[in-house]
Amino acid sequence: MEQTSDLPSKLSKPAMRAFAGAGYAKLDQFAELTEKDVLELHGVGPTAIVLLRQALADKGLSFRK
Repeated sequence: MEQTSDLPSKLSKPAMRAFAGAGYAKLDQFAELTEKDVLELHGVGPTAIVLLRQALADKGLSFRK
């Protein structure tokens, strides 16, 4: 099976389930969301935001303001 997600591998299982349930599998999708939007997903906490923020920055992206 092909790995289609480019999300950080260190994300917790609850966060990954929350993202999958909401239809988020690609990092660039998070550039369209605010940190607050992401935190509203059940299973997502501050650690996930830090990991996503760093991964986005590595690609020259950021959360929407």
